[in-house]
Amino acid sequence: MGIFKKIFRITDHESKKVPPTFYSEGNSLVIYFRCKKCGEKFAAYLRKGYDLITNYDDSQACYFINKEFIGSKCFEKINLLAEFDEKYKIIKLNLTGAEILTRQEYEKDE
Repeated sequence: MGIFKKIFRITDHESKKVPPTFYSEGNSLVIYFRCKKCGEKFAAYLRKGYDLITNYDDSQACYFINKEFIGSKCFEKINLLAEFDEKYKIIKLNLTGAEILTRQEYEKDE
């Protein structure tokens, strides 16, 4: 840690080690989640040029997605609503009926 950070106690976001919600894989964004009702795991591959919709209404969010998932273990609906900026960084995320997993949590016990 640099002297100025020690003196002024400046925090940096990298030290928090917050895991990413969406992982970039080629031309896709991937999100991992688990159904709150039955525990089924999902890996959703969202293609940037196809699944993400260009947002012409809001100047802050360039892209958005509103997608519904139903697993094979139960019929509980999982809804993903997310907004992204021009570099595909998350602006807003709402995932109902599921909890977000990291890639490591998803791959564990697979």
